[in-house]
Amino acid sequence: MRVVQNTQMELGEIDVSHIKFDLRSRDDIPKILRGLQHLYLDEALCHKVFALLESEIAPKVDKHNGRPGMTLWSVLVCGVLRLDLNADYDRLHELVNQHRTLRAMLGHSLYDEDKQYAYQTLVDNVSLFTPELLDRLNQIIVEGGHILIKKDESALRGRCDSFVVETDVHFLTDINLLGDALRKAITLTARWCESQHLSDWRQYRYNLRQLKRLMRNAQSKKRRKAADQQSNLQTIQAYQAYIEQAQCYVKKIQTTLTKLATTATRELLQKIEIEDYLQHAKRQIDQIERRVIKGEIIPHQEKVFSIFEPHTEWVSKGKAGVPVELGVKVCILEDQHQFILHHHVMERQTDDQIAVNMVTQAKKRFPILNACSFDKGFHSPANQAELAQHLEQVTLPKKGKLSKERKAIEQMEEFVKARRAHSAVESAINALQVHGLDKCLDHGMGGFKRYVALAIVARNIRRIGDILWQQDVERERKAIKRHLKHQQAA
Repeated sequence: MRVVQNTQMELGEIDVSHIKFDLRSRDDIPKILRGLQHLYLDEALCHKVFALLESEIAPKVDKHNGRPGMTLWSVLVCGVLRLDLNADYDRLHELVNQHRTLRAMLGHSLYDEDKQYAYQTLVDNVSLFTPELLDRLNQIIVEGGHILIKKDESALRGRCDSFVVETDVHFLTDINLLGDALRKAITLTARWCESQHLSDWRQYRYNLRQLKRLMRNAQSKKRRKAADQQSNLQTIQAYQAYIEQAQCYVKKIQTTLTKLATTATRELLQKIEIEDYLQHAKRQIDQIERRVIKGEIIPHQEKVFSIFEPHTEWVSKGKAGVPVELGVKVCILEDQHQFILHHHVMERQTDDQIAVNMVTQAKKRFPILNACSFDKGFHSPANQAELAQHLEQVTLPKKGKLSKERKAIEQMEEFVKARRAHSAVESAINALQVHGLDKCLDHGMGGFKRYVALAIVARNIRRIGDILWQQDVERERKAIKRHLKHQQAA
């Protein structure tokens, strides 16, 4: 049984509309909760959000039978809070069980302190969101935000840029990747053998230490800066010893898997997982041998930068002090009201390949978008022509030397004004990175897309909270001013 929100209030429970915030607080949580409170209190917005959550999250679950789970409202609050605070599940677990205002927002009364959220419950429920659901939810929230600010302008002006969201990986080397692959393969095989009462890998901990010792020896030889022939020979010998030992373990694991296949026929998934790590190990052995011993240069497209997050890319954007980033690029399109209209996870794509798609998808969601600015990385002749068909004003600087006609276009007042305003998108990117998108803590490409989409939703809700917070502060300031004026008059 899963409901959107409990309609029957309990003794001591505070209605969401009556939750008060300290306007002098400079912490993040009250502003996030203020935005969520608006979602709950705005009748039209609340109906759309709840209808979407109810139809998309576990739609086949009977709402009237079964044990009660987390309400969909609680799931949304927890997901938004986790991303906007850039918190892991440990901190979220502590907050939802101990933070009084947050528990009031979740619908808990003062007398149900014994109702606690389990760590795994939070993980499982927040993971119910899908990127597609969050994209639709974001559209509803942005529309509500546009109504809130009572904009006079009928059209939206966008600014588009990309940045790298890092994956949760260590800085790679080929011997590190080989060590990771074999460590997992050996550990999983040894545990499987223990469950089947086989003694093939009873000394697997010693085997892992031996492998690590050889890896450290190869690393130490590589660090030496001496370029003489003897030093190079020692480095090659250290690498050779490491990959020979690795090959022995690979063969032994394959022999063990053949034996286990006859005794444990039902453990197919476990076998597939081990074989996947073995494939990683074989690839790394081949690349180490080609690079170190044969002196070849490994083509970039053959390289894998993480065996745990295989979607990780090596991104060099030429930033000062950040020569390389390990992650995946994400493109966002923000409007002049600082709401993020659309985002796109760029899987092995460049800026110029997704410029048109960003605009068309944003216009599909918000048809009143009629202008957008980009930087030079999005330029291509085809993009210039196609974007002009979708937008009234395209601010896309051209690369290289400009012709007289192009120079005249880029010196027009509207073009210059839009290009100067374009840098504001960096503020949105910085806000996203501060509030969750500096590093993705979820695993897999599916988890990465969900994490990014939830961060966009959380950022837009936070934007609503900031607007309302400023209005509340101004309202309180005027009330104090009136009160002082009446006191002076008396």
